[in-house]
Amino acid sequence: MQLSIFYLILAAACGAGIGFLVSRSIDNTRVTSARNQAIVILREAAESGERLKKERLTEAKDEIFKFRQDAERDIKERRGELQRAERKLEQKEENLDRKLDKVSHKEDELRRKHEDLEQRSAEVESVMRQQVARLEEIAGMTRDEAREVLLRKTEEEAQYAIGLRLKELEEKAKREADRKARDIIITAVQRCAVEHSSDATVSVVPLPTDDMKGRIIGREGRNIRAFETLTGVDLIVDDTPEAVTLSSFDPVRREIARLSLERLILDGRIHPARIEELIEKAARDVEEQIVEAGEAALLETGIKNMHSELIRTLGQLKFRFSYGQNALSHSLEVAYISGIIAAELGVDEELARRAGLLHDLGKAVDHQVEGPHAAIGADLAKRFGERPDIVNAIASHHENAEMKTIYDVIVASADAISASRPGARRESLDAYIKRLEKLEELAQTFSGVSKAYAIQAGREVRVVVAPNNTDDGAVHKLAYDIARKIEEEMKYPGQIKVTVSREMRASEYAK
Repeated sequence: MQLSIFYLILAAACGAGIGFLVSRSIDNTRVTSARNQAIVILREAAESGERLKKERLTEAKDEIFKFRQDAERDIKERRGELQRAERKLEQKEENLDRKLDKVSHKEDELRRKHEDLEQRSAEVESVMRQQVARLEEIAGMTRDEAREVLLRKTEEEAQYAIGLRLKELEEKAKREADRKARDIIITAVQRCAVEHSSDATVSVVPLPTDDMKGRIIGREGRNIRAFETLTGVDLIVDDTPEAVTLSSFDPVRREIARLSLERLILDGRIHPARIEELIEKAARDVEEQIVEAGEAALLETGIKNMHSELIRTLGQLKFRFSYGQNALSHSLEVAYISGIIAAELGVDEELARRAGLLHDLGKAVDHQVEGPHAAIGADLAKRFGERPDIVNAIASHHENAEMKTIYDVIVASADAISASRPGARRESLDAYIKRLEKLEELAQTFSGVSKAYAIQAGREVRVVVAPNNTDDGAVHKLAYDIARKIEEEMKYPGQIKVTVSREMRASEYAK
């Protein structure tokens, strides 16, 4: 058993040795073969590299040869171009040399001519001096004196010719201006047809029966006294059948009195309390008429965006008269004429109408504010946002201020046209109204006077004093003082009666 194991081990060892020898032999054979193959590959690689090297060198030589040929060709072409450029430059230099030669010849020629001219100029100047000396000897005056005489004569002739031309142009311009102005004014007047002025200082109120006169007078005249005291209007009850007359220089008061009297007649209840109530209502109604008249004037003239206070003041002109001409109608007429003239002249027609409508605005309040109505109206227009050119047109339409724009001239011309047409104004009525206004103003300057009314066509002034400020004894003294002041400051025909009354009222309530 052991022997068998031994043999087996021995056999295994022998096999292992034999295998090792065999494998080593095989490895040597492979190494030799691989080495031979590597040698062959290296040889082939060296041959291939040598061949590629030769090929690249050949290609490089060919490219160098081509580049050299191209460079030589470019150099040859550049050399040819340079040669041509050199030939052109040589030609230009030759041309420049020829031109310089010509210029030098011309300079020499010009120099010679200049010397000849200087010589001739000197000769001419010498001859001129001789001639001037000869002329001075013949004329008996120097050259400066002769020049002065010639200039003076030429100036005189020129001034004469200019004067004739200016006179001719001035006459022509004047004829054209007169003709154009006449055409514009005639066109404006023809397109603005208005009625002649007709104003009265009395209003006649019809009565249903003559018995109504007694009721108007009242017991012991209390109704008529209350009516005249509250309205400042003279109520005349005469023999005229079924009519009474209201007399006052102030048309606003007269209108208030007329409305209140007509309503009293319709109402039938005529007594002092009712009279006072209806007079207050009539005053409110007249105020509404004033506003409506102002708005109607704006609508009629196509004017927009005006301050409400200006509209109210404009409406007051409905009851104002100047030289017998209604102030509102006159303002509307001036607005129409101003617009027509502006249209003919090619300027703003609406602006001219606006300035024409407002030009007499100050007449509505000139009895309350001192100063000319043009300045008062301009101040009102400026205060309530009117444009400066409209304000200046109002201020300058009677030449109280400087005229600055064409609208100033247009409004002044339109105002003169409206005032100067036949039947437009009556001087006597204006003087009469001013006298009555002056009477009331003088009476109201005294302390304690609450109201003053000029009645009886200015032959009487009635003054109402407050009972709290004066007593019965001071009434006579006040009448005397007012009469003396009227004598000192006013001129009037005949005599003026001063009546001062001290009003006393008592009120009680029945409970």
